[in-house]
Amino acid sequence: MLLRDIAHSRAGDKGNISNISVIAYDPADYPLLERWLTAERVRQHLHAIVHGEVRRYALPGLGALNFVLHDALAGGVTRSLALDAHGKTLSSALLTLEIPEAQRRGTP
Repeated sequence: MLLRDIAHSRAGDKGNISNISVIAYDPADYPLLERWLTAERVRQHLHAIVHGEVRRYALPGLGALNFVLHDALAGGVTRSLALDAHGKTLSSALLTLEIPEAQRRGTP
């Protein structure tokens, strides 16, 4: 299943840093996000765009994970020649990440 099947995202950007929050639709799916959505998996999934460090912050009370992606916007929105170098574009790309369906809600 795709990440977008169980979560939505919000994003922002400042300079060459993007900030993406991934929020579970159902709090019961938060442990699945926490298990499978690591900083390394996010970095691998967005490797063609994100060239710096990826940090993950857990927000279990909100059922969300927040990712800070460094060197992710080709120099920043005002410096990049990309058509849409905003963080929202990265959040849409992140939601295409594949999550193992068998792991949903504790199924074996």
